[in-house]
Amino acid sequence: MRILLAEDDHSQAESIKTWLEMDGYSVDWVDRGDYAIHAIQQHQYDCVLLDRGLPQATGDDILKTIRKRQQDIPVIFITARDSIHDRVEGLDLGANDYLVKPFSLEELSARVRAQLRLQQSSTGQYLSFANLQLDPQAKVVQQNGQVIHLTAKEFQILYKLMQKPEHIVTREQLEESLYAWGEEIESNAIEVFIYQLRKKIGSSLIKTVRGLGYRMNQDG
Repeated sequence: MRILLAEDDHSQAESIKTWLEMDGYSVDWVDRGDYAIHAIQQHQYDCVLLDRGLPQATGDDILKTIRKRQQDIPVIFITARDSIHDRVEGLDLGANDYLVKPFSLEELSARVRAQLRLQQSSTGQYLSFANLQLDPQAKVVQQNGQVIHLTAKEFQILYKLMQKPEHIVTREQLEESLYAWGEEIESNAIEVFIYQLRKKIGSSLIKTVRGLGYRMNQDG
């Protein structure tokens, strides 16, 4: 799952980014509000973490942009503005949660998980295909009732494919879901992950569409 972090305190942002990546998320970090707006317009995110006091465009401006686009992405304000008025104002603007600095990284992770659970519950996002069942929040895959142990990236690929199993997912789309900006991507990385995934769930369930990408295969 991919998170956008908009925070102009570089030291704090690095700590948050590293922590969330250890939790298995891909994290794109920007330190200006206009960069955050551009990122939201260009990419799909599962959660957005916003400082309210960003340069060029405030966290409030970014949140308004998200909601005007009718995007229901979970948004958590992370800010030093701690008065009751500030909290009420932020939540009334459309934020899903409001976390006051300083905060523990463990609490931030818990709040992200809580928002993703709520999002999953509201959209019914437990996925099934053939003999596979996938729980996006718990990051659990079962096949015929047995848990299949996947790496974070293997899980993300399967999740991406199972979201719209009848559609072809391109290599570029898989790379975008797996890697944050600036991460080095080996030329054959996707092929390697697909190979490993097929070994675990069976080679027939994922079909290669030559020159286009991959899709789930019901008839394999």
